[in-house]
Amino acid sequence: MSASNHSQLHYCQDYFAYSRRKTREIIVGNVGIGGDNPIRVQSMITADTRDTEACVQQILELANAGCEIARVTAQTKKYAENLENIRDGVRAAGCDIPLVADIHFKPDAAFEAAKWVEKIRVNPGNYADKKKFEIREYSDEQYAEELKRIREDFAPLVELCKELGRAMRIGTNHGSLSDRIMNRYGDTPLGMVESALEFARIARELGYHNFCFSMKASNPKVMIEAYRLLVARLDQEGPDWNYPIHLGVTEAGDGEDGRIKSAIGIGSLLADGVGDTIRVSLTEDAVHEIPVARAIVASIQNSHLPHDPTGSQRGTLSYDPFSYARRKSHEIEINGHKLGGDHTIRVFTSREKWDSLGDKVDQLGDFNPEAVVEDSAIISVDPYDTDAVMAINAVETPQLVTVADGAHDAADIHAFRLLANKLAAHHPILLKDILTPATEASEDKLPALLTASRNIGSLLCDGIGDAILIQGEQDAEQSLRLGYNILQAAGSRIFKTDYVACPSCGRTLFNLQETTQKVRAATGHLKGVRIAIMGCIVNGPGEMADADFGYVGGAPGKINLYVGKQAVKFNIPEAEAVERLVDLIREHDKWIDAPSG
Repeated sequence: MSASNHSQLHYCQDYFAYSRRKTREIIVGNVGIGGDNPIRVQSMITADTRDTEACVQQILELANAGCEIARVTAQTKKYAENLENIRDGVRAAGCDIPLVADIHFKPDAAFEAAKWVEKIRVNPGNYADKKKFEIREYSDEQYAEELKRIREDFAPLVELCKELGRAMRIGTNHGSLSDRIMNRYGDTPLGMVESALEFARIARELGYHNFCFSMKASNPKVMIEAYRLLVARLDQEGPDWNYPIHLGVTEAGDGEDGRIKSAIGIGSLLADGVGDTIRVSLTEDAVHEIPVARAIVASIQNSHLPHDPTGSQRGTLSYDPFSYARRKSHEIEINGHKLGGDHTIRVFTSREKWDSLGDKVDQLGDFNPEAVVEDSAIISVDPYDTDAVMAINAVETPQLVTVADGAHDAADIHAFRLLANKLAAHHPILLKDILTPATEASEDKLPALLTASRNIGSLLCDGIGDAILIQGEQDAEQSLRLGYNILQAAGSRIFKTDYVACPSCGRTLFNLQETTQKVRAATGHLKGVRIAIMGCIVNGPGEMADADFGYVGGAPGKINLYVGKQAVKFNIPEAEAVERLVDLIREHDKWIDAPSG
């Protein structure tokens, strides 16, 4: 599907006002997803599935933290057999949280798991396909033969889930598309969507509808495009393809970066009304995911107006929401920094914050403010005031333009989309995280972080924005760090090492949290280098297509090292692996020594 076809596609009812996508309800144990249900929060335990006691304990901890659905990996039939004991232990403790088995590669494990848990997650990329990264052309006849083989593998599971009343998630991952899909559609959002639809058609032919979809990727731009395309394609297929959507960014990482990346991907889709259940994937203990997920859901209530204030803005966007391209503005210079056009997206601050930093302004390193908004001759406008925007458009010299604070009490994303729609392309745009500046510092940094990430990150992923200003965080240094980290997470300005780190799970072959910190300590000074840290091979090679180097669990205590998606070093003892990774980076001329002091 080319970009030219995208004009026929829509993923939400109104791009300038909020309405939640209407879906059918599916039932997972005693929990409804979609329909009129609230957005459900789920997570995944990290314990070995063979360790009943540890699994039960982690599931109970998740439930106590507010998790509504808990997932457990089931690598093989043997592992899946123990789901009976895990389920019995959880129920004996008086907890009725629905359980999900995470299946990759092993249909027989899915059959076993379906006997014991309320939901099965299958990955179309590896449920019935083997990934060898082979390049080959499939004729239509060969492709049809492959689909027939997939049906033979998948249909019996569908029938069993139907019989036992189990739910299913058809969950495509950008990192594990099959060779067949890769060769026909490429490593693209379209390939992700088509992979899931193939499985959904089999389920529907068998009269099974108790399933939802997911389209996960570690790159928020890819993830957002894939979900939008999925929803648009479901809408095209017909009104009864209204299945719920599970949202998640894979391998988001840890700390502030993991929270920012999750808020960009998940938050931007929720703000457009897409998404019925979410999982925030952090490289931390699973219980830490729950407050972040709940906060993302809670923040959506304040992210939008329930209607378009003027009622006349429906219709087309100024950009293609299914294919990223940066908005073309003209170059201007402010405070010695060029912005607009293809220039770096600049980080602004307020006069008050600049003054509060005093002599520290020159000591902030990577988080240096580049301009003061009050000194930049910026034009503020209410985007709903068409005459005011047209007056700016009549000015031929490019001007930096932003949405006026308090404009119509507008929702941030919708207001800036509307400005981009109406404003002449030659004028660059300054994005704000909120339109009501914070007046007091808050001890809880999470709400401001999530709101800024969702609003600015979403707009950056739509190609809008030439400069940014954080107004929701009162602390000057934190606001600047947050701004830069949002640019990094959105892939808009890479100023530090970029890590793709998966959340731990029962498949993980080493301590992910400790290892991630070790890798960071050794490589954190390598600006612009992207390193993937993966617990196992499920998503590893595919997600690492975006990474320069990869550190992947190959066997217990053994690490495989990758360049791109190609494994180049095998079975390295874990104690030596970080040092060998550094050697590999040196071999490829990407290494620089860390600055001293």
